[in-house]
Amino acid sequence: MSLFSMFKSDKGEQMTAHKAFAIALMYTMAADGEMDPEEVGHLLSVIGGDRSSNGTIGVGANNQALLNSAMKYTRTHSHEQFLEEATPVLTTAQRLCILMNLVDSALADGEAEPEERAFFDKVQKSFGIKDEDFGPYFQVIMMKNDRAVFVDQNHPMNQPGFSVTLPGQAG
Repeated sequence: MSLFSMFKSDKGEQMTAHKAFAIALMYTMAADGEMDPEEVGHLLSVIGGDRSSNGTIGVGANNQALLNSAMKYTRTHSHEQFLEEATPVLTTAQRLCILMNLVDSALADGEAEPEERAFFDKVQKSFGIKDEDFGPYFQVIMMKNDRAVFVDQNHPMNQPGFSVTLPGQAG
């Protein structure tokens, strides 16, 4: 099996890690009742985009089936059903990856709405990832999205000695 074809099976009904990733992003995007262009852009950037012959950027052919399957799933399953199905098939690394992308997606339009935060909290709890374990990742994502570090020399992250300690890294 080619590495490039490893996700082709995500067209079906079976829950896979890749499908769980797409579904979680879609639930986050829809949590506040609207899908902002920035959120759609984030989805395309992580699922994989492709430019059509007329110049429009859309989902790449290999991932269109994944996206269709994820959209169908979100229309017919509750968050709770999703978490019950997805959590057992995900490794800790996959759970962390999904959580990091959910934060990034929620912040794509500049602010995480209360509904997006509530969904994130539900996913984090279901995944068994504690705040103290996820905190360093969250801090890095917040820093990535905080453009004030470029215009405010007194920003706390611009101060000497600022650092983020990630799990498994010596303090």
